[in-house]
Amino acid sequence: MAAWKQGQRLIFHIDVNSAFLSWESVYRLTSDPNALDLRSIASAVGGDASTRHGIVLAKSPLAKQYGVTTGEPLAQALRKCPNLTIVPSRFDFYIKCSRQMMQLLEEYSPDHEKFSIDEIFLDMTETIHLFGQPLETAGHIREKIKKQLGFTVNIGISTNKLLAKMASDFEKPDQCHTLFPEEIPEKMWPLPIRELFSVGGAAQRKLENLGIFTIGQLAACNLALLKAHLGETYALLIHQYANGIDPAPVEERDAVGKSYGNSITLSRDISDYSRADQVLLSLCETVGARLRASQVFCCNICVELKDWEFKTQSHQMVLAQPTDSTSVLYKYSCKLLRECWNMTPLRLMGVRAGKIIDGGCSQISFFDDPKLLKQKQFEKAVDSIRSRYGVDSIKRASFLQKDAVVDHAASKQKHLNIPHA
Repeated sequence: MAAWKQGQRLIFHIDVNSAFLSWESVYRLTSDPNALDLRSIASAVGGDASTRHGIVLAKSPLAKQYGVTTGEPLAQALRKCPNLTIVPSRFDFYIKCSRQMMQLLEEYSPDHEKFSIDEIFLDMTETIHLFGQPLETAGHIREKIKKQLGFTVNIGISTNKLLAKMASDFEKPDQCHTLFPEEIPEKMWPLPIRELFSVGGAAQRKLENLGIFTIGQLAACNLALLKAHLGETYALLIHQYANGIDPAPVEERDAVGKSYGNSITLSRDISDYSRADQVLLSLCETVGARLRASQVFCCNICVELKDWEFKTQSHQMVLAQPTDSTSVLYKYSCKLLRECWNMTPLRLMGVRAGKIIDGGCSQISFFDDPKLLKQKQFEKAVDSIRSRYGVDSIKRASFLQKDAVVDHAASKQKHLNIPHA
């Protein structure tokens, strides 16, 4: 293993192994110690198994061996693995597990960044001397999470966020790996380009058409050639990544009280309002539920788009009244979409609720529309049902259509906090 030198940055990336499925297993084993551990069989957390509707949110290692992938339709997963056990999601418990892990990790460093519900970066530069050597300390953290919380994690160790995240994706589960700069030629450059963070299917095809198949080949490629085929900003980004360059600091992007957001990379490009609206509804379902669970309101709504050429844009507005209503979020998200979208096919969509205020400080106006009050009561009832019986226990009829492009509660996507070039 390459030696870490005192004074260098030291970043840990902690990633829960098959997070939703692991947490679902913890829930079932806590309720019944004799229950079957979902991690030991071919299983997946997804939508409605009886109708084969929905997508795979998480899969077990055995299901992965059958070729089951996260994000694919359940019907397709069942064709690959007919004996796949599918269970509904239980987001309220998953959030609890995530918070418990975050609290445990705060004991090791005050400098942390929650990357998603199941991932966190720790900047250990100023605190590692309190615990020992990096790999040894990471091993202690991994064992402590397994013993106290009942699930396993992978921990990547390096001098920046990108390399730490790449390291945590090496052999799984329940492992610690390093990827220091001097290890890049041996450990990262031989990997297929698709394994580089931020390289999706479309970029992979373009790169392979240029004769670039490995991360090392991308690192050595002429930057001007990449810019000509991929666009200046994106080409520079992945070229830097391929060379292990990432200056982004570890910092809380979505600090409590600032914003609640969700985005999803689409399995196929969208170029019509009908399907785009369905994606917005799915995103607003999860954002609205999180607002209500935290007992807060938002005063601002923003729609974020990335098209098939990797061009990004966002459009936002200030709301006339604070809200935590899924229906209100959806109404204005659709309005924003129509104001900013030029119909270029989309590969990613996001909704973000900002300017958060405490729900206890927001007084209901005497002039509130009774229909809106009734809608709020309905949404709280839905939240209660999902909290008790799982997020898939009740869903809108529009998500029961065979051609639905997303599940009714889009899963949280993951993005590094990267400054613009």
